[in-house]
Amino acid sequence: MPKTKVNNVEIAWEIHGERSDPVIVLIQGLSMPLTATPPEMISQLVEAGYCVLTFDNRDAGQSQLLSEIKPANFAWQFVRKLLHLSVDMPYELDDMMRDTAALMTALDIERAHVIGISMGGMIAQLLAIHHPERVLSLTSIMSTTGRRGLPGPERAVRNHIVKGPAETTPEARLEYQRALWRLLGGPDYPLPNAELEAFLERILKRGMTAQGAARQSLAILGAYSRAPFLHQLSVPTLVIHGEDDPLVNIAGGYDTARCVPGARMVAIPGMGHDLPLALLERINGAVLQHMSVAGSNGRTTRAA
Repeated sequence: MPKTKVNNVEIAWEIHGERSDPVIVLIQGLSMPLTATPPEMISQLVEAGYCVLTFDNRDAGQSQLLSEIKPANFAWQFVRKLLHLSVDMPYELDDMMRDTAALMTALDIERAHVIGISMGGMIAQLLAIHHPERVLSLTSIMSTTGRRGLPGPERAVRNHIVKGPAETTPEARLEYQRALWRLLGGPDYPLPNAELEAFLERILKRGMTAQGAARQSLAILGAYSRAPFLHQLSVPTLVIHGEDDPLVNIAGGYDTARCVPGARMVAIPGMGHDLPLALLERINGAVLQHMSVAGSNGRTTRAA
């Protein structure tokens, strides 16, 4: 597994497909390693003629864990957020965006189609805001603008996340994740047992830590609203969101689509906060059409 030090952090990454094909940069969500992306999704994108870059965000998977930084108490930081006080963050979403931009530079990717999932959508939005010249198209999946006042997670999901695993054993962590993803699934597309177990095996084997997730969560909590900046974008944008998302309410998706001039919104009834194989044809179909319209000039280029 290749690793590259960028922005003072080691980032682990994978390339799928031919380096000469148009590039897709795929950014994963909170605490999710690159293996959270269904392999079938990546295969379909590669078969359609794209080169897909996946990577572990800092504090996830095989990328550098910033274990020397102890995360602040999330509950107290949440109170500070409600009181309009600053949040004690070990790093910002902007830092994770800079990781992405620097990794693209290190791999000689001048421009790319950018797909962000959940927290990855927030990072992708920031990349388009700060480096629009490098983003051929933006796809924001089950994400949000961070605007104050948007609905939060449903109570059952919030309570489960706050409670955490019963123990620190691998078995307890597995059971916690199994219950979490059952809560996150949509009513019309619950993951079949085999699909869920394969997903859990991929992400846990790749690597997830509670403190890494806490640090990333604080970066989300302390983030500024991207809404005013999204209004200024001229990047072709697609927003995909499940109508029954219990973690990131679909109001965040609609807000994203309203903010970006000309953005297209795809709302999927019965979809929750996951990427079930039963929906991949619909999701990838929308993404491929979007990228095709935006243009296929995102080729990997080499520095002279």
